[in-house]
This record gives sequence, structure tokens and C-alpha cells, in this order.
Amino acid sequence: MSIQGAGRVWRRLDVTVRDLPLGVLFLVVSVLPGLRGHGTEVGDLPTRPFDALAVVTLALECLPLAVRRRWPAVCLALVTCGFALDQLRGYHSAAGTALPIVLISAGSHLEHRRRATVVLLTVAYVPLAIALSQLGSGGETPAEFVTFYLVLALAWGAGAWLRATRVAEAERRERVAAETRTAERAQIARELHDVVTHHVTAMVVQAEAARYLTAAPERLEQSLTAVSDTGRRAITDLRHLLDLLNPDYGPGTGATEAKEPRTPAVGRVLTLVEQTRRAGQPVDFTEQGTPPASTGSADLVAYRVVQEALTNALKYAHGSRTSVQVRHGETEITVEVSTDGTGSPSAAAVGSGRGLAGLRERIDVLGGDFHAGSGTDGGFTVRARIPAGGTS
Repeated sequence: MSIQGAGRVWRRLDVTVRDLPLGVLFLVVSVLPGLRGHGTEVGDLPTRPFDALAVVTLALECLPLAVRRRWPAVCLALVTCGFALDQLRGYHSAAGTALPIVLISAGSHLEHRRRATVVLLTVAYVPLAIALSQLGSGGETPAEFVTFYLVLALAWGAGAWLRATRVAEAERRERVAAETRTAERAQIARELHDVVTHHVTAMVVQAEAARYLTAAPERLEQSLTAVSDTGRRAITDLRHLLDLLNPDYGPGTGATEAKEPRTPAVGRVLTLVEQTRRAGQPVDFTEQGTPPASTGSADLVAYRVVQEALTNALKYAHGSRTSVQVRHGETEITVEVSTDGTGSPSAAAVGSGRGLAGLRERIDVLGGDFHAGSGTDGGFTVRARIPAGGTS
């Protein structure tokens, strides 16, 4: 098994199993003959040889390390009692060094009653220091007891800092995840706005025109056919968009994978132009240059710019001469859609300006330029410069 595989197996083990070797290590080190009596010493008591009670003391100081992350309060209480017994009996075992480790772990993992724990430990240290001072030979000064207490407090503080860092990182990740979800919802809302607004606007305009064609059955049939085609195209685009919300979405998945590309390319702009023409809007279309092999999301954004501009032309300047120009460069795509403002507003002309605002945000993210405004002749022009090769 490789080192990485062993690491994955180790991380899958229960946290108690992973912490147990540390306690066993302290226990083994503490009983080594060369280290007996050379551990932590507080109070200047003479070193006592190990006896039966020393076994209990070592067990209290070492074995609870197995639950230092699972039950930090229990671990801290048991190790503290073992340490006090170790010092009062004068064993001075190496296991005494486990107390700072437990304090760091408790400061990092204890969730509830943290202040009460600190107060309780401080209060318990006072009688321990007094007892050690009375039992000892008087070589330990009050300043040394205070210094040892500060060492223990520093260990707790280190654990508290680790906990604060971990909590801050978790909050940061949660905030990033929330911002990501918000951005994804905003992008989905923009896509829905682009798809629904354009197709429904075209259908409304075509249906309104059909009311005046009852005397010309052949033209009425053409208009109704255009409404049906637009509806089918809207359903297809919506299905493509909703497929993105499927957690199993991916290339080659799904029993009924659509035959059309899931993201419209600039080459489909001509389809938009033809659809708009059938809705009664005169549109001149010009495309210059050759699209590069890879444009990132620039082609989709260019498609959405034309889609939104033609939708607004149908809404607010129905019947006006409209010009669509798409220029492909090596590093960018330039789109310009303009109307001369001589037509009449459609009955479907009810909007919030959300579409243009969404386009501006998209193009700003890609580092491009976007402009939309009225001209001196009463027309309206939308211009966009979209860097190619970026991701939206």
C-alpha cells in the first residue's frame, strides 16, 4: 500500500483510535527505567519510587489522551487528577508532560463551558500549590508556582488560538459557499431571463400580428407556424438550462440527451435574426472575421447580447430598421446592435432593465466593455467588446 493510501485509511479511522497511540507512547516512555523520576517536578518534593498507586497515576495521565478530541472535558479532568497525584506523591514521571498537551487540545476542541473550565482549573491549582509548598522542603518559591501556572495558561491560550483560527476558516468557507450559491442563482436567473424574455416576446408579437391576418390564410398559417417554432425553441433552450441543475449532469449522461449544443454559439445568431424577422422586425445582419477555435464563454455572452438587444427592439421599437454586426478578432468579439427608432412600441413592452444590467455584469467579469444608450435620432444602440478565451 502506498503512503497516500495508508494516509487515507488512517484518516478514515475513528478519532479515538487515532489518538490512542499518543497515550500509549506516553505510558511506555514513563515506565522506562532511565526516565523514571525525570519528568515534570513542581513543589520540590523528593522523588518516590514507583509503587502500585503509580500505575493508577500513569494510567490517569496517559490513557485519557485517546479521548482528548472526542471528550476533551473528560480527558482534561482525568489527566489533571493524575498530574496532581503524580506531584503530591513525588513520582515525577515523564507522563506529567501530557498536561500541557491536554490543555492545548481542550482549548482547541472544548465547545461548552470554556470560561467555567478555566476558572475551575485556576481555583483547583491554588490548593495544589499550597499542598505542594507545605509538603516540600521549601525550595519552591511562590514566583515559581506562578510561572508554572502561566506556562499552563499559555498552553490553553495556544489551543484557544487554534480553535479561533479553525472557526474563522469554517466561517470563511461558509461565506464563500454562500457567495458562490448566490452567484450561481444570479447566473441562472439571467439565463432564464434571456431565454424566456426573448422567446415569449417574439411569440406575443407574432400572435398579435396573427390577429390581423384572418383575411390572408396563407400568411396567417405562416405566422402561427412561427409562433409554434418559437415555442419549441424556448422549450429546447429551457431544457438545456434546467439540465445544468441536474446533479448527474455531464457529457454523455441522461437518457434523452439533446442533440443541439447546450450553450448557443455565435453561429446561431443568424437563427435569432431569422426569428426576429418572422416577428415583423426588419433586421440586417453582418458577420465579419472567423471565430477562433477557442473563445471560452465569449461566444455565449455575444449570443446573449444579440438576444437581449433584439428582444428590446421587438418590445420598444417594433417595426424599426435594426442592424446586427458581429466582428470576430483574434482576442475579442465585438457586437453592435442598433435600431433607428422609427417603429412603434409593442404591447409587450414591459421590462425592468434587468437584462442589460446582467449583460454589463457578465462583460465586466470578462474584462470587456459594454455600452447601451439612445442616439440623437431616437434610436437605441448596444455595443459590447468581449475578450475571447475567458470563463464566465
